[in-house]
Amino acid sequence: MAKKKTTQSKTETLDYSKYVRWFWILFLCGILANVLIFLFASWGFLGDMPDYTRLENPETNLASEIISSDDKTIGKFYFNDNRTPIGFDDLPKNLVDALVATEDVRFYDHSGIDARGTLRAISSLGSSGGASTISQQVSRQLFVGVASPNTLSRLTQKIKEWVIAIRLERQYTKEEIIAMYFNIYDFGNNGDGIRSAARIYFGKEPKDLNLKESAMLVGMFKNSSLYNPIPSRNPVGVKNRRNVVLAQMAKYDYITQEVKDSLQKTELDLNFTPETHSQGIATYFREYLRGFMKEWANKEGNRKPDGSKYDLYSDGLKIFTTIDSRMQKYAEDAVAQHMPRLQAEFDNQNTPDRNKTAPFLELDNAEIKKLLDDGMKRGERWRILKDQGKSEKEIRASFQKPTEMRVFKWIDGKASEVDTVMKPIDSMRYYKSFLRPGMMSMDPLTGHVKAWVGGMNYKHFQYDMVNQGARQVGSTFKPFVYATAIDQLQFSPCDSFPRTQITIEANKYGNPEPWTTKNSDGKYSGKQTLKDALASSTNTVTARLMNEIGPQPVVEMAKKLGITSDILPVPAIALGTADISVYEMVAAYSTFANKGVYNKPVMVTRIEDKNGTVLYQFAPESKDVLSEEVAYVTLNLMEGVTQAGSSGGRLRSKGVDKYNVMYREVMTGYPYELDNPIAGKTGTTQNQSDGWFMGIVPNLVTGVWVGAEDRAAHFRSITYGQGATMALPIWGLYMKACYEDKTLDVSKAKFDKPANLKINVDCKVKGEGDLGGDEDPEDTVDFDF
Repeated sequence: MAKKKTTQSKTETLDYSKYVRWFWILFLCGILANVLIFLFASWGFLGDMPDYTRLENPETNLASEIISSDDKTIGKFYFNDNRTPIGFDDLPKNLVDALVATEDVRFYDHSGIDARGTLRAISSLGSSGGASTISQQVSRQLFVGVASPNTLSRLTQKIKEWVIAIRLERQYTKEEIIAMYFNIYDFGNNGDGIRSAARIYFGKEPKDLNLKESAMLVGMFKNSSLYNPIPSRNPVGVKNRRNVVLAQMAKYDYITQEVKDSLQKTELDLNFTPETHSQGIATYFREYLRGFMKEWANKEGNRKPDGSKYDLYSDGLKIFTTIDSRMQKYAEDAVAQHMPRLQAEFDNQNTPDRNKTAPFLELDNAEIKKLLDDGMKRGERWRILKDQGKSEKEIRASFQKPTEMRVFKWIDGKASEVDTVMKPIDSMRYYKSFLRPGMMSMDPLTGHVKAWVGGMNYKHFQYDMVNQGARQVGSTFKPFVYATAIDQLQFSPCDSFPRTQITIEANKYGNPEPWTTKNSDGKYSGKQTLKDALASSTNTVTARLMNEIGPQPVVEMAKKLGITSDILPVPAIALGTADISVYEMVAAYSTFANKGVYNKPVMVTRIEDKNGTVLYQFAPESKDVLSEEVAYVTLNLMEGVTQAGSSGGRLRSKGVDKYNVMYREVMTGYPYELDNPIAGKTGTTQNQSDGWFMGIVPNLVTGVWVGAEDRAAHFRSITYGQGATMALPIWGLYMKACYEDKTLDVSKAKFDKPANLKINVDCKVKGEGDLGGDEDPEDTVDFDF
């Protein structure tokens, strides 16, 4: 019996050994299978895998960045990805801590895969949370993408994530992986990457994010579509998710419980600042820059190493510009302050009971119909419908059909949009009722353009009145006449001329009929010095100068000063009949401030690729136009405009009783009380259609134009329609803001006087009451030739 028991025991032992053997066989096969799966994945059998070259240079579209002269990003060019990568050193510690505490608390302890988290996720079948590390999430964002709902696909994706995550950990430091994750994530609302997200949601750079802002952005990693903070989406959910991040930070001792409790009670405090092509700062300049960059990229010598063209929207170029973000803001603020007040008065004068053809004057219904018809054919709506194959009859009918639309409107002094139903033809007339500005500011010593405002709202008024628009310049052209006379005949500002009328006979200078001009005040007795005559904008004295020198030398002078617009060499140009852009006028006036040397305006100083390699460096373009003496004498003449002229003199005045009502209505920011040397010239054109002011200090020349799209839309009287009312307040507001900013160096000094000045300039302008006219409404001029 004992022998039988021994035999049975041995049999049982042998059976147990078999199970153990099979266990180890299966275990080893499992390990081998896992190894093979990972090997197959790394070899690409489970789908395309990035090689080391792609790991070193992940394929992401990068927005091109527009950088101001004071090193601020003022805009970007992109199609789908508004992404500008930053380094780990530009990420605040609280942002990194929030990410690690929430997404991967053992990030610094693993090598791409969190074994503990993975086992926990498997054992709980995912109910206790996922196990994706930051490295895995980076690999998914960059190289794997979103898998299909299929279980096998999800498993394949997870394996690929593990393999790529391990490779990333070998290729990059922990800090580089964190920076990569922040840079690639899409935070919504064009917030591609942390830099764009910080600017869009909080209006600041990532390094300036505080703790609760960082927590909100990290909370969006959960799902940026679901946890979107803008009011129309899910602000409550975003706040709750932010509080989860704060709780995680407290749990892992990144912050105290007291800090967590305090911050969880606060609101999101967003500063939502969309970054689109039609919003933000310097929109008109950015659109000009788009054309500049397109032209640059198309030049044969500007190519990538592989011979292809640079893509402005995806190659991450850095475009360094001359625009100063502070001065640009002050310029836009000045426009935003003045234009609604001016528009309110314009609308008041164009109510149906006061003007039945509003906003037009001096046009009958047939002329208005033709004007609108011409505008219809030039418009975007006509082009789009024509491209769609619509007939002219169908297109015209569409303009008469009431349509839902969102239109621009000044509300409580601010640019706004309102939803309405309007016929497209009526919306055309509506938009033609708006007065529009154009403004450019430039350093005359370098040619660097510091501010550029082509309109008041790029989304609704896309025509750039700085560079694209050319309008009659009125009396702002007179300094070119005076400069030519001084250059050729050595006239002094103290030389006197009769105010009597003068007629230039027919055909003397290409004018088919005799040409006679009038003074705005209707007075023609006595004499005036040139300084007085320019300050009071006396037309008859300017006509006498034109008769002395002829229009051709004046045209040649204007061309040398950089004016490229066509100027007909006839006597009437003395009063500003030529159409010239703000851009050209500012560059021309800058020559006087730069001692007779013309500098071509500069907008871009250099262009770099994404690696910092310089691709373009600007070369200054200068030429001598005037002697230093003539330039200074012309400046001296224009100083008289702001010293005693009743138009330019408004910059210095502390208030004029007889104009108080009008000043309160539309002289925004008055009184300006500027007491530094200023050379300038106002301009008012035919029927008050265009108002100008050109202002000069030693290191800044700024030109401002205001008018409607059509010359038939204008103020009824010169009181409101002159350059001193329409344009000068913008200049005054802008300069006051520039002077108040102590970080800027806008000069208050006197203009440099030449050491060997031979022309006498020691004459004073008379008081305002002794001067003739103030502005020159050129309705007294025949513009037909």
